[in-house]
Amino acid sequence: MNMDRQKPGSLKDVEVNSNIKLAFLWTAVTFLYIYGDYFELYIPKKVAGLISGENLLDSPMKLFAASVLLAIPASMIALSVLLKPSVNKWLNVVAGVFFTAIMLLIAVTSITPWRAFYVFYAILESIITGLIVWYAIKWPKRELVN
Repeated sequence: MNMDRQKPGSLKDVEVNSNIKLAFLWTAVTFLYIYGDYFELYIPKKVAGLISGENLLDSPMKLFAASVLLAIPASMIALSVLLKPSVNKWLNVVAGVFFTAIMLLIAVTSITPWRAFYVFYAILESIITGLIVWYAIKWPKRELVN
């Protein structure tokens, strides 16, 4: 039986371009970062710490560093579509490995009852950034034409 033949009326599987796959994965992980930070506001005393300035980002330099760090995944959405494949592949691998490591570290260090949601998001984000690395490494090669 030929596996390439499909039954009439079956759904067509459309191949998605590697650039688009990567952009969508970066979009998903960016949303999860936003959701995690938003839900963190519900942790008792978190908002009071934000108002008083007694929090992790308690200096202009730390706030700027966090802004640069979180600008990377958001920028990767556009860069994944705009860059040439050779640069795109390796930038996605490097950024994906970097953010996978960061989120796994956050998952391990955030295990408390009030941060269970954060650990869940960190694990999910790690899976997605791991997929980014996988798809970037497996980027299809151009076929040789005789």
